[in-house]
Amino acid sequence: MQIAHRKSQTGFTLFELIITLTVLAVLVMGTIPLAQNAVKRNKEIRLRETLRLVRQAIDEFKRDTVGACGGNPTTRGFQPPVPSDPRSRAVVDDCEIFDTLNIDRYPPTLDVLVKGVKVRDRGISITAGSGLNGDTKQATEINATDQVTKVYLRQLPIDPMTGESDWKFRSSYQEGDSDSWDDINVFDIRSSSDEIALNGEKYSDW
Repeated sequence: MQIAHRKSQTGFTLFELIITLTVLAVLVMGTIPLAQNAVKRNKEIRLRETLRLVRQAIDEFKRDTVGACGGNPTTRGFQPPVPSDPRSRAVVDDCEIFDTLNIDRYPPTLDVLVKGVKVRDRGISITAGSGLNGDTKQATEINATDQVTKVYLRQLPIDPMTGESDWKFRSSYQEGDSDSWDDINVFDIRSSSDEIALNGEKYSDW
């Protein structure tokens, strides 16, 4: 009886402790990559969403420049009036923001999209609605002589992969794989991260 009582009070052997710790270590090491991938995947989702929003803002700005400042200059003078996109309810009325080299009239910088530009009512639009400078009026209700400020981005976007607003820019006059920006306009943005995504692509190629 005493021998049996002593055996019941003994704990784990050293071998059993080693086996248990080894199993726990394997489980922990296996979950770390999963957790890291989950964090990385979340950043990738945010990056794609940020790129989509900024590119939409650039396209919207471009639509609002159609018919601005007398039309786009060419070597043969001014182009005839171009039908505006029905999604555009305003026309940019601030010609000073355009450099003489920026014939395509894409936004000169991202700051322009954040600070906003002076616009005027384009007139009757199929898709009228509110949104100019936080006003509740419909675009078609704004007098043609009134001038308001339209903001295209709420704030300067941050690259989720770098944690900074250090985007790579490309103008409408550059190739898609250009490494440096010519400072003419912002046609597209890319991440400045050199890391590889989970799908094997470079973030800078998105």
